[in-house]
Amino acid sequence: MAPDLVTLENDSLRLQVARAFGPRIVSLNYKGGANLLAELPDFVTRRPDGKIYRLYGGHRLWVAPEDHIRSYALDDRLVDIADTADGMLIRKSVEPETGIEKSMLISLAKGEAKLTVTHRLTNRGPAAVECAPWAITQVRKGGVAILPLAITQTGLLPNRTVAFWPYSDITSPHLKWGNRHLLIHAQPQPIFKIGFPNPRGWLAYWLEGTLFYKCAAYDARGEYFDLGCSSECFCNDQFLELETLAPKVNLAPGASTAHIETWGLRGEVDFPKDEDALTAMMDAAGLK
Repeated sequence: MAPDLVTLENDSLRLQVARAFGPRIVSLNYKGGANLLAELPDFVTRRPDGKIYRLYGGHRLWVAPEDHIRSYALDDRLVDIADTADGMLIRKSVEPETGIEKSMLISLAKGEAKLTVTHRLTNRGPAAVECAPWAITQVRKGGVAILPLAITQTGLLPNRTVAFWPYSDITSPHLKWGNRHLLIHAQPQPIFKIGFPNPRGWLAYWLEGTLFYKCAAYDARGEYFDLGCSSECFCNDQFLELETLAPKVNLAPGASTAHIETWGLRGEVDFPKDEDALTAMMDAAGLK
């Protein structure tokens, strides 16, 4: 184990968390396989104020809506990591630029390839902040993202909404439309992003015979940023991101808000040839 990483594992999976920055899960391995998460030690972006934000890769917690400072608050500082009964708590000190304190509580299931990540934002600043927790998982390219469309029957009313970002080419050959799912093939490509309200509550990624999925509750009464998107997917020539968001809140000074994801992995899974087979694969994973 590298000196700046902390490992959490059971018989089915192994994950590592960084000490030097974060909170960030930097690796996720299923039964001794390769890291499913993207590793991006040299991937950076420059903020409008000239400061450099480092992506690093892995799984991170951001603040929605996307903002050049609040979302890209620098996280190149040591985090506190404490053991819990079934995992660990990672806490970042208060961000001086935003007044926000971030933490992740990771709870690992016993004997199963499952875990829970509780993302928490606490407002340590002097004024209320309208925001939402935003959980972003960067995975290696080469696989296929599986995005579930709403399937509730609504009669004469619409039941599916999709949002695109200005830089997205909606004719991209990497995007495959189905009636129950959207597929995004994570191959080298121009930047692309899509989002949608997600009452089915899950996102998945298939890579080299392994299926990774994460679930987050959808609040039908909640108000979400980004034209109502509770799930989003971004990709470029180096990685793909599976993103879930909580409803927006007006976070008062001293108040906290949490967003919970449950993760799971399944191995020896062949990618299905059609949408019926895809539905059967997701049903077998308990994802309706």
